[in-house]
Amino acid sequence: MTTIDGNAVEPALRNVLFIMCDQLRWDALGCVGHPFLETPNIDRLAEKGVRFDRAFVNGAVCGSSRMSYYTGRYVVSHGARWNQVPLEVTQKTMGDHLRELDVQTVLVGKTHMAADEAARKRLAIPVNSPEWMFLSECGFDAEEHDDGLHPDARVPGDLPYNEFLRSHGFDGDNPWHTAANSVIDADGELCSGWLLRSAPFPAVVPDELSETAYMTDRAIEFIRRAGDERWCLHLSYIKPHWPYVASAPYHDMYAGEEMPAPNRTEAELETMHPVIRALQQSRIGRAMSRPETRRLVLPTYLGLVKQIDDHLGRLLGELERLGRLDDTMVVFTSDHGEYMGDHWMGEKDWINEEVVRVPMIIVDPRSQADVTRGTKSNELVEAIDLLPTFIEALGGENETRRQWLEGESLLPLLHGERGTRREFAVCEADWGFLEMSNHLGA
Repeated sequence: MTTIDGNAVEPALRNVLFIMCDQLRWDALGCVGHPFLETPNIDRLAEKGVRFDRAFVNGAVCGSSRMSYYTGRYVVSHGARWNQVPLEVTQKTMGDHLRELDVQTVLVGKTHMAADEAARKRLAIPVNSPEWMFLSECGFDAEEHDDGLHPDARVPGDLPYNEFLRSHGFDGDNPWHTAANSVIDADGELCSGWLLRSAPFPAVVPDELSETAYMTDRAIEFIRRAGDERWCLHLSYIKPHWPYVASAPYHDMYAGEEMPAPNRTEAELETMHPVIRALQQSRIGRAMSRPETRRLVLPTYLGLVKQIDDHLGRLLGELERLGRLDDTMVVFTSDHGEYMGDHWMGEKDWINEEVVRVPMIIVDPRSQADVTRGTKSNELVEAIDLLPTFIEALGGENETRRQWLEGESLLPLLHGERGTRREFAVCEADWGFLEMSNHLGA
């Protein structure tokens, strides 16, 4: 421990465990006060750290939001405005910044990053070169990169999760679809998870072979193997994003519960802006507006959250066994939320609170954070704040990176020194990429 001006300053943390769910609503956790969903392991993180009650993402879909997390920059700055829009090779990522601190930045799961193939060709970067592997993986060392949506027409032939399922007897060209994300319906027929009517039935695969269990296993394997090496592990779960299919017993764990009423009014339908009306009239918007669809899907969605919490319990238990909880910052968040019928809409794509407000919990194990441990913060924070928080926690300086970083470190807040300097949050949604834009003359 060193001192600065007579004040004790604890050493930098060794590691960061950066956990992200996909499409998890801010209010779908026990520690937030959900009426019946129990998430004891995530709640335990909230008890050991700070739960940020006003945390907002910077993009309304997976790709743009995640690129803000990974670069510490607003969407207008990093340029990946929607899913499948490449992140330019000129952008500096989490991996770039943390490698400068001799911290390995590792991925298990999803990034939704589109590589800048045009730049690769223009700069004559060989496809199999280490440089391109780094750039095409968004700056991560990919322990396992799996974006979790694999329709039959474009499933990778060498998808490791498919190989894993085949090794357990689930054969076929795409067991991700036919086993992990399909069900046997009431008529005994195989039914695709792409269909919302599949939600009440259990996935073909058991829980221990599910995507959530598999990704957790891969994270545990990495942590065991890493030993005393410094790392930032991004465990990026694919769920509770659709397909809304859960393994038993999670598929009907909450089927008997009375679901919370959707947040919407009839008056909204009369005063909708043309863009919002077009979103509401999309196929998923119309489907999730129907009460019967919401009653069908929401219990399974909550079951998927419960499944994540249970497997996080395994991961946190392993960290404790290895003695890593004392030198590892643990962060839990989501890339965006989910309408689930609120405002007569489905999925995401727009900037209502249900989409852009996310859960965010940060656990700093050092004694400096004892003053805020177990508290809820009402400070306004954004996704872009996490990267500067990681840099400072791992011993780096943010001032020398100001040309890159647009967020602010949350360590002063975690240590009870001051709040954020922010009066508003910025989120961008470029609806021009959606099919409905054609009908609006965009």
